[in-house]
Amino acid sequence: MNIFEKTWLFFTQDGAWAGTGGIWQRVAEHLGYSGLILICAAVIAVPIGLLVGHTGRGENAVVAVTGALRSLPTLGLLTLFALWLGLGLTAPVLALVILAISPLLAGVYSGIAAVDRVTVDAARAQGMTESQILFRVELPLALPLIFGGIRNAALQVIATVTIMAYINLGGLGRYLIDGLAVRDYPRMVASVILVAALALIVDLILSLIQRAVTPATSKELS
Repeated sequence: MNIFEKTWLFFTQDGAWAGTGGIWQRVAEHLGYSGLILICAAVIAVPIGLLVGHTGRGENAVVAVTGALRSLPTLGLLTLFALWLGLGLTAPVLALVILAISPLLAGVYSGIAAVDRVTVDAARAQGMTESQILFRVELPLALPLIFGGIRNAALQVIATVTIMAYINLGGLGRYLIDGLAVRDYPRMVASVILVAALALIVDLILSLIQRAVTPATSKELS
């Protein structure tokens, strides 16, 4: 049998999907890690992006920071944090939060900054406060670009969460690391297929949400 036939057997063997260590458990772990990382990154990136996009202050710093964060090697950060903080959930979460901040921050900042200044000035002339302008005018108009940033961050995180298995955590990367240890290449191929499929499904869901909010915001503000 070739490697693809063996990979098919991995998916179809008894107990492959259910039970402890089954595919569904690994998918749930992978999504749980990814969700935690995206929430932590959003807590940092969204307020900064809203503030900078609305006020225009610190634009150069945001561009520099997002560029610098993109250049950092995630596996290197994971190794550094693991040596510093020890094995556990904290080290990989920190490393991957740093990875996720860049696309989230860029999406929120660019979305707010792209709102037509004439619309903002008109809202201000009507007596709206700065917070009202931000949340009732700029934020709804910026939602499509913000969701674009969320999609980019989600794809990067889901693809990279596999490294959490490197320090003996779960997720779909478990099949990759365990397969590498015993040269079980069909298991490694299965891991790649599962991660790619999960990323595509999540991206499809987020793209549908992005399409849904785009006309809704236009109707609401027209």
